[in-house]
Amino acid sequence: MKEVRVKDVQDYWNRRPCNLRHGTAEVGTREYFDQVEARKYRVEPHIPGFADFPRWQGKKVLEIGCGLGTDSINFARNGADLTVVELSEESLNLCKKRFAVFGLNARFYQGNAEELAETVPVETYDLVYSFGVLHHTPNPENAFEQIKQYLGPESELRVMLYSKWSTKNIMINFGLAQPEAQTGCPVAYTYTPGKIETLLKGYRIIDIRKDHIFPYVIPEYLQYRYVQRWYWRILPYPVFRLFEKTLGWHTLVRARRARPGADSLGR
Repeated sequence: MKEVRVKDVQDYWNRRPCNLRHGTAEVGTREYFDQVEARKYRVEPHIPGFADFPRWQGKKVLEIGCGLGTDSINFARNGADLTVVELSEESLNLCKKRFAVFGLNARFYQGNAEELAETVPVETYDLVYSFGVLHHTPNPENAFEQIKQYLGPESELRVMLYSKWSTKNIMINFGLAQPEAQTGCPVAYTYTPGKIETLLKGYRIIDIRKDHIFPYVIPEYLQYRYVQRWYWRILPYPVFRLFEKTLGWHTLVRARRARPGADSLGR
């Protein structure tokens, strides 16, 4: 297996930033960014609740991997003192454009999460947030070690990592799906809760849960039509939600730095 470099990951996301095709209007316009946000939160409606944007009003937030800035702009709208760092120059430029279009402010850094302190000045943040990003870096353990420097005793880490025990990963293993909508993703690690505890050595996990099954027929979805696959469509919504909470693709983790001598569960 070919060794994956950070540069490979960077080049991949530069070729087509994540969610770039979520809008049909001219890229970079207000209409385009509104379309991107509406589509993202329609298919991933659990994100606003997990991020809890209003909670961070007047608080310092560091987002690692901003992409086009959909979550970023919502932290800013809700009054967070926001810093973002992004590996992909193309993605970061679109995020900057988005903030300019909406007249909002943040601090922007282009850099590698595995060497975070070389790019982002080390200071304490109330929240470090990273959604669907750190499983794409070749050495995630390095990134989580770096993040510790930005967390005080009451700071919180909120991160989404792909779930090994999920309907999506089962389909990937049978060759029926791929980790990302675009082909050729250099690396996409998946995790069990136990592996996450190992990865977050030196952290105290507050909460860990699963969510999100993508139920739509892909050809229809690419035409901006939301037609569910028949086997999800026939399920009552409470049953579908039960599947999401047990076999969802997204593992949602909230954690803090562990007290000296404590394990990842704070014991």
